[in-house]
Amino acid sequence: MEKGMIYIYSGEGHGKSPAALGRAVQTACRGKNVVIIQFLKGKGLEESEFVKRLEPEIKIFRFEKSDEDFISLSEDRKMEEICNIRNGLNFAKKVMNTGECSLLILDEVLGLIDNDIISVEELKNLMACKPDDMDIIMTGITLNDEVCMIADEVNKVETMRFKKW
Repeated sequence: MEKGMIYIYSGEGHGKSPAALGRAVQTACRGKNVVIIQFLKGKGLEESEFVKRLEPEIKIFRFEKSDEDFISLSEDRKMEEICNIRNGLNFAKKVMNTGECSLLILDEVLGLIDNDIISVEELKNLMACKPDDMDIIMTGITLNDEVCMIADEVNKVETMRFKKW
């Protein structure tokens, strides 16, 4: 049995979520199941017809109700969304406890720390539920040393711009 790992894809650059989705496709091609839970993504990928064709190997979930950016919501709506986000985190814990996938992607979960929705300690407690044979990918922009200590591997994504000739 392979030991599962915790990966972080972080940084200011674009491409963290697509990189995680690429890993999801690779995992599905090996005949294994993937669960993706998106946070702070607005509409996200869940409603895409293309993504629905990836099922049953790749399943995408989004628990937030609003399509608007979390920061722009009123305080009342933020509180509602925080409850929805916590439901998503509880679902992630359930996925880990049941072992229903080989790869669990928590897309933009690091943004929950940035927005004071969860603490690093809560994220550590969630990762402690990971089965030995499951890989987890967490994405987000901001990274700190304490979050890095949770992961087996941290990848920093940068967007580099060059002058065209």
